[in-house]
Amino acid sequence: MNLPISIADKLILLQNGEKIPASKLKHSVIDTMLANGILEQQIQGRSKKLIFLRSPERLNDYLSNHFGINSLHDYISVHKQEDALRSDFVEISSDSKLRKVRTFKGFLVNSYLPIDAILNQEQLLINPPTGSFLFLYDFEQFSVPEDITIVGVENPENFRYISKQKYLFEDIKPLFISRYPQNQNKDLIKWLQSIPNSYLHFGDLDFAGIGIYLNEFKKHLGNRSTFFVPDNAKDLFEKYGNKELYDNQRYNPDEGRIDEPKLNQLIAMIHECKRGLEQEIFIKSEYLCPNLKT
Repeated sequence: MNLPISIADKLILLQNGEKIPASKLKHSVIDTMLANGILEQQIQGRSKKLIFLRSPERLNDYLSNHFGINSLHDYISVHKQEDALRSDFVEISSDSKLRKVRTFKGFLVNSYLPIDAILNQEQLLINPPTGSFLFLYDFEQFSVPEDITIVGVENPENFRYISKQKYLFEDIKPLFISRYPQNQNKDLIKWLQSIPNSYLHFGDLDFAGIGIYLNEFKKHLGNRSTFFVPDNAKDLFEKYGNKELYDNQRYNPDEGRIDEPKLNQLIAMIHECKRGLEQEIFIKSEYLCPNLKT
C-alpha cells in the first residue's frame, strides 16, 4: 500500500501539532495508524472526533518501517514535481513504481538533407543514415532555423522512406517528424507550439487524414499549419483512389469551413471523385508516373 499524497499532507499538519477532524481523515491508512496507537482520537462535544499526534518520533518510525519514507517533506516534494524521476522515488520511498512516471518522452525526426539544429545549447547536425532515425528526448531544448518547414508524417512507412518522396518537397527545406508512436503526440504538439516554424501535415488524402490534421494539429497551431495537397491530386484520385475510404469514413461539414483554400478544394475533390487516397502511393508514384511531380 502506498501513502496517498493527500494523507501525507495531513500528517505534516499533525506533526506540527494541529488536530484534524476525523471526517477529514477517512482512509484505511489512518484507521491502521489509530489501531496501532500511532495516531489518537479526542472527543469534542457530543460526537465530533479530532485526530492528533502525540509522538512525532513514533510516526516517523512507522512511516519508515511500513512505507520506506524517511522524510514526509521530501516525499511530498518529489510527488509534486512534474519531472520527477523513478530514481527520486527510490530515494524517498524505496519504490520506483510509487507513481507512474513517463520515462520515455520525445519523438522521432528524419531528414534527407543535413539540417543544423540546436540541442541543449549545443550544435547538432541532423543527418540520419539510411535506415535510421533520430529520437529526440530533450525536445524542450531542441530548435531548428526558422526557414525549416516541419513536416508531420502521418504513416510510418512514409516516414521510413521519406527520401523516396523528396520530389514532393523541392520548394521547401523540410524536417520530418513522426506522429507515431501516438502516445508521444503530446510532446510533439508541445514542441511545435514552442517554435515559430511553419508546419505542413503530410497524411492520407481522405476524411480520416483531414480529421487527424484538424483535431491534432491545426487546432493547436492555427495559421502556421497547412495540409499537403499535391497539384496533381485529381489525377492521383482517379488512378489510385480507394472508393471504400470514401464510403466508410464520415464527413464533418465543419471541415469544409477551414480558412485554408487548398484543403477546402481537397474536400470538394474527395466528394467529386468519391474516393480517398492513402499517402503510401507517394513512395511509388515518382517511379510509376514520373510526370506527377507537384
